[in-house]
Amino acid sequence: MARRATGGKGGTRGAGGGAGVKAARRPEVRLPPLEPFGGGELEPDGDYDGLEFRQADFAGQDGGGARFMDCALTGCALDETRLHHARVLDSVLTGARGVGTDLAESTLRDVEVVDARLGGVQLHGAVLERVLVRGGKIDYLNLRTARLKDVVFQGCVLVEPDFGGARLERVEFVDCVLKGADLTGATLVDVDLRAAAELDIARGVDRLSGAVISPAQLLDLAPALAAERGIRVDGGAVEG
Repeated sequence: MARRATGGKGGTRGAGGGAGVKAARRPEVRLPPLEPFGGGELEPDGDYDGLEFRQADFAGQDGGGARFMDCALTGCALDETRLHHARVLDSVLTGARGVGTDLAESTLRDVEVVDARLGGVQLHGAVLERVLVRGGKIDYLNLRTARLKDVVFQGCVLVEPDFGGARLERVEFVDCVLKGADLTGATLVDVDLRAAAELDIARGVDRLSGAVISPAQLLDLAPALAAERGIRVDGGAVEG
């Protein structure tokens, strides 16, 4: 079994005005010696333990309900791969690529996702706990009604991520670009957005209660916040 260190219970980072936000606990996955995957297609409800998947093409395959434990997936193609209700535990995914990967209602726990190039990933209803997403780009990430706890997005680009109805607790965005994020109906607890390289919220700016942003980000979000509150901003001169 992989050994991991999660950095204890997590500290509290100081924010402006004396407020604080609890830091996310990051996974530190240490994989045991791995056996190479023997090839073939994924199997529904399959059990994959201590395996290395290298440059495997899983496009269009069905691994729904499968369990991946202490695994390394490197350079794998996941186009239209069906992994609904899968469990990915104590594993590292590096260089994953594909469009339309279905991970709906799956569980990712103590997982590192590195340099992914994905589009239209379905993670709605999923549970992510102690997950690090580092580098890469993910377009149209669907995390509607998902539960994220101790999740860090670092140095990655997220284009139009959908967090509608999701719960985010101890989630950090570090040097991460968010473009057109949807927070409609989301619940945020100890979410740290201050270190985001770019913060663009298309919908649900009213759900930022429970998040911490920087003064500069507040200025950038001011028009959206004003519109949300029905405040009209007019820079014209007052007529006498």
